[in-house]
Amino acid sequence: MADDKEKQEKQPKQEKQAKKQKAAAAAAPAPEPESKEPVEPAPPARLKDFYEQQVRGKLQQQFAFKNPHQIPRLKKIVLNVGMGDASKNPKGLEAAVAELAAITGQHPVVTRAKKAIANFNLREGQAIGCAVTLRGGRMYEFLDRFITIAVPRMRDFRGLPTKSFDGRGNYITFVTSAGRDDTALALLRELGMPFRVETPAAA
Repeated sequence: MADDKEKQEKQPKQEKQAKKQKAAAAAAPAPEPESKEPVEPAPPARLKDFYEQQVRGKLQQQFAFKNPHQIPRLKKIVLNVGMGDASKNPKGLEAAVAELAAITGQHPVVTRAKKAIANFNLREGQAIGCAVTLRGGRMYEFLDRFITIAVPRMRDFRGLPTKSFDGRGNYITFVTSAGRDDTALALLRELGMPFRVETPAAA
């Protein structure tokens, strides 16, 4: 008999709970149907499109390349920030990482010392800066902003020096597939790099 009474008392409570759950489900907003429209891919970088349509043909004609694979192209751009006091100023390193990420749109990696140098109080594995390697569309977008926005804002800017190539077709941190400085210079100049006009020395 006691069991029957307990069952009868539980039934109204269960019915009330069920009614509350139904009311809450009815009041909740209906989930929005998922869009079946395909997501459009991002448009190609403007400078990359310019390279494919105009620069490649000019370089092939200028240097008489017979094989299209000989035409130089930009492979990567490496940006790095060195901080000798990174171990003593961790907030400064964090600020540098955040600033480099904002500039490039890519999260930097923290660079560390490969070996200890006692004269500089440097230990192996100690953080000494941060770096970013850009490739593909992001690389061309960065170069476009660098040429059209950053460089024109430099005070008393008179052009980039043409003597900073390394002899293998790389300019500072701009790595190309040229293999030669003259073709690399032509490539970067066609892409819009504002090189300094070298005036011949007076005889």
